[in-house]
Amino acid sequence: MSRAITTAVSSIMLAQGLKIPFEYLQTGKWNVKTAVTPGGMPSSHSAGVSSLATYIGLKKGFTSIDFSIATLLGLIVMYDAAGVRYHAGQTAIAVNGLKESVEKLSESHPEIAPYHNREKELKERLGHLPSEVAAGALFGIAMGALSFLFSKR
Repeated sequence: MSRAITTAVSSIMLAQGLKIPFEYLQTGKWNVKTAVTPGGMPSSHSAGVSSLATYIGLKKGFTSIDFSIATLLGLIVMYDAAGVRYHAGQTAIAVNGLKESVEKLSESHPEIAPYHNREKELKERLGHLPSEVAAGALFGIAMGALSFLFSKR
């Protein structure tokens, strides 16, 4: 496996692991499941693409086509994490709240609104706040630079 891929995958895995202590700092509870869930601090996708772009930039040059491609794809991934996926999570929160309201209405007025719950709740934690994306990107840049420096030994 290439050093670039190893760097990116390692960054993703370490960023996912960092979600556990960040979750603890936020909630006061240890939750190891946080390491395998989307969303949260830091963004592991941002860490992965940033470490890949940084490593490639340092290895091949910041004017190389390889760096340009990695950077462009990385920006798309980070935009998606903070934009599309974040808003999908916000929509899920609204839909789950609406579902709860319909269930309560159905309980109090079964003759008006018969309701049969057949679906699981939508996942609400999908995307990232801009600060989570930025933290992941900074972590990834550091990981890419460290990987490059250690490969020079």
